[in-house]
Amino acid sequence: MLEIERKFLVKSDAYKNKVTNKKRIIQGFLNTDPERIVRVRIKGDKGFLTVKGISNDSGTTRFEWEKEITVIDAEQLLLICEKGVISKIRYDVPVENHIYEIDEFYGDNEGLVVAEVELKEEGEHFFKPDWLGKEVTGDVKYYNSQLSKEPYKNWKK
Repeated sequence: MLEIERKFLVKSDAYKNKVTNKKRIIQGFLNTDPERIVRVRIKGDKGFLTVKGISNDSGTTRFEWEKEITVIDAEQLLLICEKGVISKIRYDVPVENHIYEIDEFYGDNEGLVVAEVELKEEGEHFFKPDWLGKEVTGDVKYYNSQLSKEPYKNWKK
């Protein structure tokens, strides 16, 4: 139940011609304490409840537990979430042996596009396509739980 991932800004939309899947995601947070974030998500036509632990020093690895729930349950839980619901479209883009998940944010985070790649181990090699920008792995301000509290629109450009 460990999640190992690297996160990058996306500097162009060149990835869009390689998309194999896309889904609308709406998510909120029942708890944003960094030691135990509790997220409620509707992804396409499914609901999920997720608990994430604190990240390691590099920001690449943390505990993650996820359980599928009904969309109706997710909708009800979203009503009692902390302020700041995240709205985004997630694109799946295969690159060599990995799938990049690219999140294009809307609402208060419009203009932000972030790519994540999940790894089997921290030191695993992965190909970095030209559309990847600066690495932001471990930078807390790019965590969805933080974007819900301090959205991209409020950042000083």
